[in-house]
Amino acid sequence: QVQLVESGGGLVHPGGSLRLSCAASRIIFVIYRMGWYRQAPGKQRELVASITSGGSTNYADSVKGRFTISRDNNTVYLQMSTLKPEDTAVYYCNTNGVAFGTGPRDYWGQGTQVTVSS
Repeated sequence: QVQLVESGGGLVHPGGSLRLSCAASRIIFVIYRMGWYRQAPGKQRELVASITSGGSTNYADSVKGRFTISRDNNTVYLQMSTLKPEDTAVYYCNTNGVAFGTGPRDYWGQGTQVTVSS
């Protein structure tokens, strides 16, 4: 029904950069917040970065100064720089918004693997 399409994951050396993209279906006609979460094996899923409809951003302490989240209408981006091995995880796109015929809810992407290794 409602899809979040992610791209940009892959393998990168420590210190490298990647850019993740996530496009939400326009059936979500009101977006309150978009963000990126990640989950490594054996760990809880954690918020990496988020951005509200007003442009306010929030970052995990571990990525501040290295990652930048931005949004263009239905698309959210995560620019990741100075990547570290501990950034290795499956990254999930999340959108909180309103689709036609529903109330506010969360929508999730399928996840994209980011691996930082020498």
